[in-house]
Amino acid sequence: MGIWSYIVNKSKSSAVLVLLICLFSYFSYFAIRGDRGYLKYLYLQNKVAEAEQLQQTYQMRRDELNQKVKLLSSSSLDLDLLDERARAVLNVIGDDEFIIIDDEDEEPTN
Repeated sequence: MGIWSYIVNKSKSSAVLVLLICLFSYFSYFAIRGDRGYLKYLYLQNKVAEAEQLQQTYQMRRDELNQKVKLLSSSSLDLDLLDERARAVLNVIGDDEFIIIDDEDEEPTN
């Protein structure tokens, strides 16, 4: 009987140890690779950085457009810019003029 109780006591403590190791492994795995784990956190941090960079690009473009609108306002009219916009909108040029298209003025794409 003594050996049997010894085996039962050791197996109970071993079972508890195995159960604790399994629980630790389970929680460690999901802390790293789960939906709210560390790798997902790093991925979302990268996405936030990309979105902030895109927001800065759009903010610069918005500031440029605001400056153009300001130059076209009646209080501070820039005649060169007005002439440029009128030619672009009406699609007309003079007989002795030619057009140079600058691709940098296009809107940024994703």
